[in-house]
Amino acid sequence: MQKFLFGFFFLFVSLSFSQDVQVSGVLIDGESQDPLEAATVFMETVADSTLITYTITDKNGKFILEGKTSAKNVRINFSYVGYQNFQKTVNLDTPVQDLGSIPISVSVANLDEVVVKSRAPITIKKDTLEFNVTSFKTKKNATVEDLLKELPGVEVDAQGNITVNGKPVNKILVNGKPFFGDDPTIATRNLTKEIVEKIQVTDTKTDSEAFTGEKGDENNKTINIKIDEEKNKGIFGRVAAGGGTDERFEYAGLINYFDNDLRISALGGGNNTNSPGFSFGEIEKMFGSGRQLNFNSNGSFNYNGMAFGGGDGITNSRTAGANFAKDFGKKTDISTDYFYSSANTFNEELRNRENILPENRYLSNVNTTSETDSYTHTANLKFNTQIDSTFLIAIRPQLSFNKVISNFTKNETSKNANEELINQSVNDNHSERDGNNFNNRLSVTKKYGGNGGFFRIIATNKINAIANQDYIFSETQIFGEDPNTLLRNQRTNGKKSASGFSVTPQWRLPIIADTLFLNLEYNFENEKRKDRKDVFDFDEFSEDYTTFNTAQSTDFTNTNQQSSPEMGVTYTTGKIYARVNAAYVFRTLESDDALRDIHFKNDFNALEMSVNFRYKFSKTFSAFSGYYLQNTAPDIDQLSPFVDISDPLNITRGNPDLKPSNEHRFYLGGNNYDFKNQTGFYSYLNFEFSNDRVVPKTTVDENLVKTTTFTNVNGTYSLSGNIGFNKSFKIDSLRTIKYGAFLYATGNSNVNFNNNVQYNSTTINYTPSINATFTWKDLFELSPRYSYNYSTNSIDVSTFENSNYTRHEFNLRTTTFVPKSLEWRNDFIYVYNADVTEGFNRSYVFWNSSLTYSFLKDSGSATLKVYDLLNQNSNVRRTSNQNYIQDVQSTVLKQYFMLTLSYKFNTLGKKGEIKDNPWD
Repeated sequence: MQKFLFGFFFLFVSLSFSQDVQVSGVLIDGESQDPLEAATVFMETVADSTLITYTITDKNGKFILEGKTSAKNVRINFSYVGYQNFQKTVNLDTPVQDLGSIPISVSVANLDEVVVKSRAPITIKKDTLEFNVTSFKTKKNATVEDLLKELPGVEVDAQGNITVNGKPVNKILVNGKPFFGDDPTIATRNLTKEIVEKIQVTDTKTDSEAFTGEKGDENNKTINIKIDEEKNKGIFGRVAAGGGTDERFEYAGLINYFDNDLRISALGGGNNTNSPGFSFGEIEKMFGSGRQLNFNSNGSFNYNGMAFGGGDGITNSRTAGANFAKDFGKKTDISTDYFYSSANTFNEELRNRENILPENRYLSNVNTTSETDSYTHTANLKFNTQIDSTFLIAIRPQLSFNKVISNFTKNETSKNANEELINQSVNDNHSERDGNNFNNRLSVTKKYGGNGGFFRIIATNKINAIANQDYIFSETQIFGEDPNTLLRNQRTNGKKSASGFSVTPQWRLPIIADTLFLNLEYNFENEKRKDRKDVFDFDEFSEDYTTFNTAQSTDFTNTNQQSSPEMGVTYTTGKIYARVNAAYVFRTLESDDALRDIHFKNDFNALEMSVNFRYKFSKTFSAFSGYYLQNTAPDIDQLSPFVDISDPLNITRGNPDLKPSNEHRFYLGGNNYDFKNQTGFYSYLNFEFSNDRVVPKTTVDENLVKTTTFTNVNGTYSLSGNIGFNKSFKIDSLRTIKYGAFLYATGNSNVNFNNNVQYNSTTINYTPSINATFTWKDLFELSPRYSYNYSTNSIDVSTFENSNYTRHEFNLRTTTFVPKSLEWRNDFIYVYNADVTEGFNRSYVFWNSSLTYSFLKDSGSATLKVYDLLNQNSNVRRTSNQNYIQDVQSTVLKQYFMLTLSYKFNTLGKKGEIKDNPWD
């Protein structure tokens, strides 16, 4: 306690003697005298090189450094790509100073500067934003996720999803290679800051696009975690295990071996707390998959088709995996990973739905109980080899095997508006499914001429198969003037397979070197699907499933063949990127049913095009816009005239006369981050409208049995947009505030049919939110957040009533880091659903808390956590559309206490030296 009080007193005294300082100037080229835009300028103390503040020069080369420090002498550092790095010592007896014009070049030696190795907090390269990790202070033993939260313009939510200046990060690399696939949290929550040298952010690109220098995906970002070369050799990892009340448990382990260009990792774990199997159980993991479970219809964690838990219900999951990455010389690299997962999920659900018809309404209540066991094996390989500096071959095979065993029961009743029982049904199903999937992608790229031209050919193939056996017992009772009872006791043997390939040659011809290109492309795809379903009714005499049910059985063979020549023009400079593409699609869909006389063949030919434009006003401010015209052919199931009566209360029949939908999309957006003022702004607007859109056409008879087919309609459109703002500033070297505001809104207008009545429905939804984070280094962190969701659904038929839905959510997260070895985390959430049906919980308070004690020089830790401290957790949600309004409540994870022990080991050090043993 005395140490804590002394430390707090020292902080108070330090802050009392700090002063506000401002240093400005203009950075110019030493020879041409031109201003240098997007150069990094930062201030640090002379005594210990502590970063005080930093900024980026504007288009006029001007910079203003503002901060608070008690230091009398500081160093001003200047860093610009292609120039020598310099520093200048400044005395702060005068707190406001103008350094005037500062010329920098490789020969400058007149301003007391000396050439230094770059330590700039931020470096803006051609298409890469690079952060120097040592410039951003975090708590001890910080993970990469903790580091990312400190970077300007970077936001990380409770589930570990990352955005940079409003754009989502969809790929995480470690030293340029995948780390256990595309799930970012495995890297960001398990790699520690101490081994990282740089964080690099770029537009997402394929390896071939990076090789040719093409522009990447402007709507998504990639983060590359660059490991410090001096710490890129050794073994590090972590093991943890915990047990708690209500038989809750968790265990996890991760071990990594890094040796420069070689990386081997293995992980494993399990739990019954709705977390990923390799979660280490800290409080933020509960706020990841676990919290999403509480408030959304699906909080499951998924990796390449493997379910690890979350979602509705309670999941007991296990997982194991390994990752291997290796550079073979400078021209060939391989990375591969393998995963095994298993999960058991139990869920009970209550669903109350008010179904809307033009002339009346009816009510349906559904109670379901399900238990599912799933087992999955997945393997991925990434192989790149450069034959020479102009020739790249890339191969991406993927292989997976899965088995699912499920038991499902459902009880459903339907009543008319007068609460009179019209029908009811009971279903009891048992299902076993085995599947395997193989997908492969080959890309061969050859650059030529040195002016940006290249030839590329992409080939893909897939072979997928699923076999299932289902046992179904159902009893459906229909009441009224003509009562009827339908019993089904059946076994279904099913086999589905899909095989296909595609070939796409691409040729880019430079018209003006590295600036204007002609793009030629041809795409050919062929896919064949087989779907056989043999249904057998139970025979009471043989006491076996021997009676073949032709009406419910199928034996379809479907083929889909498509070819499309394409031509386009690309124009690119330092500030402008423009691309116009046009293609003509020839598509043939064909289907045969070997069990009955059903055969159809449809040809769909249509024009498609795209226009993309992006303009960079500065190194940090850009705007973009575009237009797409696409044509989507109906699904085979929508075209087939086969009548599906597998569900007696929901009968479906396709329409072979459907036309392809014609879809237009316009988008506009922009994003900017002002490093000088630590302010970010981004916005996005998207508008879509469709002609000949395929929609269901449903009729409901007097017994409330639905019959659905499909038709084409015009006049559907949607409008969506978001706008966001965030700002951070340092009160001083210890205290930081970040805050932001965000608005997301959508509007949709759809054409619908119900009992042969055509009508329009309009849905509007908007969700504003505000958030803030106050951090006092090494003491505490406080993060409040509020969001409001409002949605309304209106229908242009007088017998329909408009519906509204309102939801409020307030979240308060706190973290306390004192005393030194203790860390206390809390997450408090209040939710209010204003419009749910009586009998469902309208509001609840959800509070998680954890207390962690660190020992063994911070290598070991003990965590006591409480999930749902107030025991109010609830999973209630309301959804509505043009056809119904429904409330759903399902099983959730309830309160438990858990004690977890964790141990970290690390031999990474300078040139691979073994670090000190924490047990000494």
